[in-house]
Amino acid sequence: MMLGVAPRTALGQAQQTQGTQKNWKDRAEYDLYASILKQTDPNQKLALLNQWKEKYPNTEFPELRDAAYLDTYRALGRGADLLNAANQILSRDPNNLQALGAAVLSIYTLQNPNPDQLGIVEKAANQIVSNADTLFATDKKPSNVSDADWGAAKKTLTVQAQTALGLVAMNRKQNDQAEQAFTKALQLDPNAAQVSYWLGTVILAQKDPAKQSGALYEFARAASYDGPGALNPAGRGDVQKYLEKAYISYHGSRDGLDQLLAQAKTAALPPPDFKVVSKTDLAAAQAEKENELMKQNPQLALWKQIKTELTGANAQSYFNEHMKDTVLPKFTGKLVSATPENRPKELVVAVEDGTTPDATLKLDAPLVGKMDPGAPITFEGTATSYTPSPYMVTFDVEKAKITGWKGVAPPAKKAVTHRKKK
Repeated sequence: MMLGVAPRTALGQAQQTQGTQKNWKDRAEYDLYASILKQTDPNQKLALLNQWKEKYPNTEFPELRDAAYLDTYRALGRGADLLNAANQILSRDPNNLQALGAAVLSIYTLQNPNPDQLGIVEKAANQIVSNADTLFATDKKPSNVSDADWGAAKKTLTVQAQTALGLVAMNRKQNDQAEQAFTKALQLDPNAAQVSYWLGTVILAQKDPAKQSGALYEFARAASYDGPGALNPAGRGDVQKYLEKAYISYHGSRDGLDQLLAQAKTAALPPPDFKVVSKTDLAAAQAEKENELMKQNPQLALWKQIKTELTGANAQSYFNEHMKDTVLPKFTGKLVSATPENRPKELVVAVEDGTTPDATLKLDAPLVGKMDPGAPITFEGTATSYTPSPYMVTFDVEKAKITGWKGVAPPAKKAVTHRKKK
């Protein structure tokens, strides 16, 4: 059901109004009105309406003229004039559905609405939201409208009014109020992807760290949802580009973004416990983890700190100033390889994870025997060099500073005896 004005024929209107003792001033006024009804060009119709207003300022049918102006300004997309025409009708009939609908829809085409215009839209929107059951009562349903269409019209106008309240608040920069209004609009119509985008915008504008996850979710919804009420493909693409920048800026990487898009596609609003972890939170968690590691295993914590420095932008200067030719504290790693296998003078160990080689130990004297990989080796030595990729630190280590080597010498070969031939 359309909520615009749908006039009957001129004769039908005349017959209807004659029962209330209203009459055309003369035949010319009637003919002018009839020509307005027949006109399909909104610009021409507006010119005829202006003639009617100029020639018959005191017509007995102001409601018909105002309704025709309403339809014409709507067709021309002239938001300010549409709002004025709607307000004119509402001043006489506060419950006029066509005028209420026009008033809330005007917010979409108003250019930089002023406070008075926002106030008119807000009043009309609140009238709809607060009195929808009364406005759409069964006894007010036109006889030619089905119950289903009447119910659908009620929902449509209520959603439009609730959305208009959000836009009014957004124009006033009352972002918290806009958030509440847009959230209610999405609860009424989850398919309104444009409202999801607006909701994300007003949440982001509040600059509340606790709410930023919700803003990212709504942008993801607007970017990913492709059902009825979705943004067009170009619009979704633009929102996704913006989302990716905002997400990486907040989270620190793209990790988890695809999962967010998939989740938001299925629901207009996030679950109560939804959260995108910020890079600040990640850094705090990492710092806490490192502090705990420092308490439990200070040796490993120091090794990880060294790795961070030697794979960073200032790696060479850090090595030269803090490590080169310096005896470092003891570290423990698992044996990866020994060269040569028997009586080795070089060991490669994995300190950080016990699997990935990250330290090479060059010995001043060979060790006894051989050992299988995987055994723990503790060493204390002087750092001489490093490579950032693959990551490896090389140490000069005295044989006496190696702990954990339990090499077993291979069994001695039996001497071969030769019998003398007789």
